[in-house]
Amino acid sequence: MPNTITVITAVHAPAAGHLPDAYGSLCEQELPDGWEWQWVVQEDGETDAVRPHVPADPRISFGQGRAGRAAMARTMGLSRAEGSYVKVLDADDMLTPGALARDLRALGGNPELGWATSRALDLLPDGSTVGFEGDPPQGPIARGAVLGHWKTHGYRAPVHPATLCVRRDLLLALGGWMALPASEDTGLLMALSAVSRGWFTAETGLLYRKWPGQVTSHAAHADATEREARFAVVEARARVLAAMDGWRYEAG
Repeated sequence: MPNTITVITAVHAPAAGHLPDAYGSLCEQELPDGWEWQWVVQEDGETDAVRPHVPADPRISFGQGRAGRAAMARTMGLSRAEGSYVKVLDADDMLTPGALARDLRALGGNPELGWATSRALDLLPDGSTVGFEGDPPQGPIARGAVLGHWKTHGYRAPVHPATLCVRRDLLLALGGWMALPASEDTGLLMALSAVSRGWFTAETGLLYRKWPGQVTSHAAHADATEREARFAVVEARARVLAAMDGWRYEAG
């Protein structure tokens, strides 16, 4: 049996039209010998608007459920994840060629690491891309370093949580994604950083689509009161995990 990396995508109806582009980026991936990908697509809701955009491919597992935002959809999708690694891919984003193979090399070659990230570029509506300043150097990221940077740099993480690839057992141990209306992936990243070392790949691994319908463009996402509450619980959880004696990731 081949080894599997599971790619999890939460999708709601407005973003469903981007699924074929995400699928195309998956089909361009060349994995190491003996590996295959599985794509778990989980609709945040139960409509008739998403399924028509899901390609007919036996490697795809499509599910639906009660609407509850991306965190719940991804975590429910974990019930069908078959891989020893779980890669995040938002419905409106695209992987770059080689992204999955680079994640597998990083984690497979460093069993003490729990997670991997990579450089991301914003994909603008005109097709151009824009990078982010301040990427760390390629290589291991010390336990706790992401939380420290996030707290001292205006709540901006040094790596992009939308590029996460995580060992499945560690992801399950942390309960999946945080039950938040937004920043659920940041919450997971901070928890991962609190209990294990990670990895950053300097080569671009994700095209992060910017478009009017994306959730992060909505006014509610920037509401100051909600944002403060989200970040407070993200930080508190990470600090509690970091302080717990013996709560450190060790590959089994």
